[in-house]
Parts: sequence; C-alpha cells; structure tokens
Amino acid sequence: MRLPSPPLLLVTDRSQARLPLTDIVSEACAAGCRWISLREKDLSEDEQIALFDGLRRTAQNWRGCTTIHGSARAAKSGGAHGVHLMAGNDPIAARALLGSDALIGLSVHHPRELENLPRDVLDYVIAGPTYETESKPGYGPALGAAGIAAIAAASNVPVIAIGGITPEHVSDVTEAGAAGIAVMGAIMRSATPGRDVARLLEVLASKTALT
Repeated sequence: MRLPSPPLLLVTDRSQARLPLTDIVSEACAAGCRWISLREKDLSEDEQIALFDGLRRTAQNWRGCTTIHGSARAAKSGGAHGVHLMAGNDPIAARALLGSDALIGLSVHHPRELENLPRDVLDYVIAGPTYETESKPGYGPALGAAGIAAIAAASNVPVIAIGGITPEHVSDVTEAGAAGIAVMGAIMRSATPGRDVARLLEVLASKTALT
C-alpha cells in the first residue's frame, strides 16, 4: 500500500489535547491532512476502538486514512486502514491478520533495528525522536538529521520522521531522506491546529516536490 498523500501523519494524544480530539482531527483534515493515527496506549483495546470510531468517522468526510498505534487486533476490530506497531512487535503477524491492503508501519530508533526486519511486509517505518520533544521524554537521545539519514539509508521502505518537528525542521529531515513527517504534541497542544497543520503541509509540499 502506498503512503497517504500528503505524507504527514497526525498522531493523537488526548492527555495533551487542548481541544476535543474530533475537533483537532476535523481542523487538521480541513487543512489538508489525510493521515490520522490514534495513539492512546493507556486505554483498553475496547476503549481505543470506541474513541477511534469517532475519529474515523470525522476523517471519512475527507477520505482520510485512519490507523491505530497499537495492536493489529484492535485495528481490525475498529475498521482501521492499518496499524502502527511499536518497536519489537511482529509485522508478519499483523500482515497476516490485516491483509495485503492494510497500511502497516513500525517504530524504529536505530539503523540496526532494521537489519532483521522481513522484506515486503512493512509499508513504512517511523524514526525518532528526531529532535527533543515534550511528548515522549526518555525515548533516547535525539537522532537529528544525521540519525534520520542513517535510518533512511538502511531502510527499504519509506521513513517518516517524528519528534519535535516544526516547519523549520522539515527541510533538514526531507534532505536527510525522510519521505514524510509525523507530528503529535505541537498539534495536540495548539489552539489553532488547522493553521499549524496547514503551515507544515505548505513547507512539506515545497520540499518533497524537490526530491
């Protein structure tokens, strides 16, 4: 499956959200975002699916792609377009459960994590944290553009950079080989998520058009 276009992934975190998640997703989609993933790991799978349903219905108005950061089982039960797996999870089992049309990604933090990954199973990997971020402290030192470049060089699937990415960083990560970006806290905490998403998309479009 091809990555959603534009290659900007909005990841939820209701603990940081300044507005209701459905409002954030609605504003983001209206601004041009077409890829949303529910990441609410403190909830049970049933609770995740219930919350996801509202976001999925909202994104459907813009034909958006909606995934779940969690288990393939929850993604299937919730009617998601795919699943994003945490580092160390089994993409082969996820593909077997969700089928060939599902969008399946995996988190990585170092090029060596790519060495034994099965080919032709994943659609993308998310690499981070790229820069220091309030959202996920304790996930190791920031990779920086050089770290993204190393992961992109080792990966046979598109790399999505996450962690502290602002419009000013987009050029650095795309030049380093990232196929797209993922954002969470900055949009969740924003009083104007649509405006902030639009700015990211504007810069991203100008940079990816040159690659």
